Amino acid sequence: MADKGLMTVASQHRVKTTLDRLETAAKAKGMIIFARIDHAAGATSVGLPLRPTELLIFGNARGGTPLMQLAQTIGIDLPLKALVFEDAAGKVWLSYNEPGWLAQRHGLGVELQPTINGMAAALRLIASKAAGVTAPS
Repeated sequence: MADKGLMTVASQHRVKTTLDRLETAAKAKGMIIFARIDHAAGATSVGLPLRPTELLIFGNARGGTPLMQLAQTIGIDLPLKALVFEDAAGKVWLSYNEPGWLAQRHGLGVELQPTINGMAAALRLIASKAAGVTAPS
């Protein structure tokens, strides 16, 4: 499901398991894990409730640098991020920004389309592996 560049996939696993699987799949694709943020733990630390919600920040300079060479503003959206969260009904979701939307947002042209397509394919693959679902084509 896509909404304004945000891709969201239903996961067959709990939040922690989904994020663990995402991290493993990203590393297998040669990506670096920069941070893993547990928003629910942060909320708990200040006495506020929040359903399980975790963010993974990851990427690869080989993919991101060519984009920043043409539009440095895309650095606000890179490295890539994926959010895994549990909704009020207990369903787990994985969301990430679609690379084509990011390219459009920052005015990148067709010269980088192969790089954008590669990033999109890699994200679809690792998100699907993490969620335990078949990757959309």
